[in-house]
Amino acid sequence: MAAKGKWTVVFEDRSVQKGTGIRYVIDDDVFWSQSKFSNIWAIQYGTSVTSDEVEYRDNTPHSSYADANLGDFQEFITRWDSIHLTRIQEEWDNSPGNVSTNLPFANEEEKIATLGPRPTSYSSS
Repeated sequence: MAAKGKWTVVFEDRSVQKGTGIRYVIDDDVFWSQSKFSNIWAIQYGTSVTSDEVEYRDNTPHSSYADANLGDFQEFITRWDSIHLTRIQEEWDNSPGNVSTNLPFANEEEKIATLGPRPTSYSSS
């Protein structure tokens, strides 16, 4: 496998990982069943155009992402961003209270003053 990229995609478990951080499983059968992905095992992306690597399930030699002709990598990033936004919104929604006082938030205004507004978008770009 290529040097660790900014993104790793593993087709066996339908996961996309950002750097060495958070990995999300993308639950979208239609997306993963595209014919262009049928022989792909993994992708390392975001190292450089020449070292981004696509690994195949069979004996096909690994190739660069550009040579694999898989389309815009942004389709993976967009799906990851969507799941991540849901996660950070849930964290905001479920925040138990003010950590400095160990008390629940008195109201929405205090929550916003402490945590900032509820996230409405997220972009890895």
